[in-house]
Amino acid sequence: MEKETGKESDRGMISSVFHNRLRINMPLQTDPTVIYGMGDAFDGNLRRADLQSDHPWNTYTRKGLPPTPIAMPGRNALRATMHPDTSNALYFVARGDGSSAFSETLEAHNAAVNRYQRGVTTQPSNGAQAK
Repeated sequence: MEKETGKESDRGMISSVFHNRLRINMPLQTDPTVIYGMGDAFDGNLRRADLQSDHPWNTYTRKGLPPTPIAMPGRNALRATMHPDTSNALYFVARGDGSSAFSETLEAHNAAVNRYQRGVTTQPSNGAQAK
């Protein structure tokens, strides 16, 4: 969780997402673990192939926690881990301002990804994408 956000107010919700995923045996799918496992091969750009390349820290290809910590957690990250917020959220995405958007469904998450990562805010009925 230390690597997922710099925004203190999001830590409890991120912890909740991870707890919720672990409880239902859903992969954590967290980019920092993949990056950690890549070591020096990480060039600053995480690609789809990286997410699909299996290694012990790839939480996209393996369920559960990675075999070791990937960073030295701070006190507040540890506190959030032990006391997650209560939610049904299973997903989160960076908003681009240091905060995260949280979603309970894949559909809502995909809409948040489109909005915050791709800059797409609406889907007109004619199939064109508007910003």
